[in-house]
Amino acid sequence: MPNAGKSSLLAALTNANPKIANYKFTTINPNLGVASYDDKEITIADIPGLVEGAHEGIGLGIQFLKHIERCKSLLHLIDVTNLDLNVSYNQVKNELKSYSAKLLEKKELIVLNKIDLIDEETANEVIDHFSKGKNCEIMTMTTLEKKSVSKIKAKLLSYVS
Repeated sequence: MPNAGKSSLLAALTNANPKIANYKFTTINPNLGVASYDDKEITIADIPGLVEGAHEGIGLGIQFLKHIERCKSLLHLIDVTNLDLNVSYNQVKNELKSYSAKLLEKKELIVLNKIDLIDEETANEVIDHFSKGKNCEIMTMTTLEKKSVSKIKAKLLSYVS
């Protein structure tokens, strides 16, 4: 989704220098970066936000979805301050499924970003509610904290071994 912090995460994880700004659809082309950790490398693609109808060509959706086909795994980055995380997550999942059901077979990781913007009690409630029915790992992070960025990098690189 737009404004989830995808470009900020790419910049924190890799050597990439994507455009980062506080408005929707800052990223208009996929950005690539290479992350290294424990003698492993992984190429990470920052795919611009998918809008509803992307699978039908709305916006630049088809171009973005073609890039996603080449990815081995998917990281869904969701702004934890969204009013309904499930709506954001399901919108992207529905676009992926509508484009190609094969995209749903990819290993996925959900990362709830901007965790520093809410208090710990609220964060725990949000995570508990959101995690129900999900069949993948859910992690939290803030790109402002190197420790949480390192955890995400290690998790992503564990997917290549």
